[in-house]
Amino acid sequence: MGEEEEDQQTNLDTEAAEITEQPADQAYSWPVIRFDVQPYRTYHFYQQFRTPSNPNNFHKGVKWSPDGSCFLTCSDDNTFRIFPLPDNESGGYANSCSADADSYTADLVVTEGESVYDYCWYPYMSALDTCTCVFASTTRDHPIHLWDATSGQLRCTYRAYDAMDEITAAFSVAFNPTGAKIYAGYNKSIRVFDVHRPGRDFGQHSTLQGNKEGQAGIISSIAFSPSHTGMLATGSYSQTTAIYREDNMELLYVLHGQEGGVTHVQFSKDGNYLYTGGRKDPYILCWDIRKTVDIVFKLYRSSETTNQRIQFDIEPLGQKLGTGGQDGLVHIYELQTGQWVSCFQAALDVFHTDTVSGFSFHPFLPMAASSSGHRRFGILDDSDRDFSLTGDENCAAVWSFSYAGWNLEDRGVQRRVDSEK
Repeated sequence: MGEEEEDQQTNLDTEAAEITEQPADQAYSWPVIRFDVQPYRTYHFYQQFRTPSNPNNFHKGVKWSPDGSCFLTCSDDNTFRIFPLPDNESGGYANSCSADADSYTADLVVTEGESVYDYCWYPYMSALDTCTCVFASTTRDHPIHLWDATSGQLRCTYRAYDAMDEITAAFSVAFNPTGAKIYAGYNKSIRVFDVHRPGRDFGQHSTLQGNKEGQAGIISSIAFSPSHTGMLATGSYSQTTAIYREDNMELLYVLHGQEGGVTHVQFSKDGNYLYTGGRKDPYILCWDIRKTVDIVFKLYRSSETTNQRIQFDIEPLGQKLGTGGQDGLVHIYELQTGQWVSCFQAALDVFHTDTVSGFSFHPFLPMAASSSGHRRFGILDDSDRDFSLTGDENCAAVWSFSYAGWNLEDRGVQRRVDSEK
């Protein structure tokens, strides 16, 4: 009987171990992308951005939603479009691209009254909870708007007033990590709004001290550290980047070195490094915020002659950075060393090179979204050149990457190969 009891106990221990290990086996881990393999353009959109009234409707950027269910584009016609990511139960991404038509139409179109300065998703947005499906935007001569991403209705507004008691527009906007407050950048100041108290109640913080030290100019970009260190970074058109404490807005550092006005700032996944990019500046600068004396390294991108804001993004593992540029390519860099890894064509054909203004990695799938376009000026009627746009210009696209254990076939369908061995 003693041996039987020991066998039963052994079986129970084995079953308990299997139950304990099961959640770990089912836990999702973001796949390691193979950037040495060219990605496949899974979905393509350009027809719905072109209208007779605005044929040169170039893109200003693209951002995935935090839950990865859709992505948001912003274009020169002061319009936001939300495109859902189609479900595919087979686990692959089928080819939906066509040379003459968009892959599918946007689920939602939201039009602002003036030119869009900045926009951002609510950090805890989930398609399963419609209350969280919102994004904030700021436009010229308008207050900050909070839009419903399911109905397109305006949820509420956050209004800032100047010394003349007139509404002043924010140039940048961002939610803090808890999603409870909206931080907005203005000229030489930052205003903080409580998300649950729309209207004209806000806290104001000057970016210049009494002795004129600090950060001057328009605050054009805001980013929070993802490691919950309580720090935020702000970029300014005065070619500086500042780092503050979130709780009391104490100025910690002012970073100098950007050749143009800073248009984009982003922390690394561990919060130890900060990446900054500017207009008419060919380099993304990497700063170690624990030692801010020197620049760690520079990442080149083609942006020497444009005032356009060009977005970059860091993949969820935090090891690679992707950025667009004027050369129509997306360049991938290794963040451990700052070395160039690879590039792929995102907006380029035989006769034209279009600026890749936006690039965003999917939050958990081996995918990314890109947007392209730049301002084109009118041509004299007697010109013989053909300036009609092609399908690769002023477009948005979704890209599928190959990754460890999967192969990307010519049709753009990913299939598991390890299980067949």
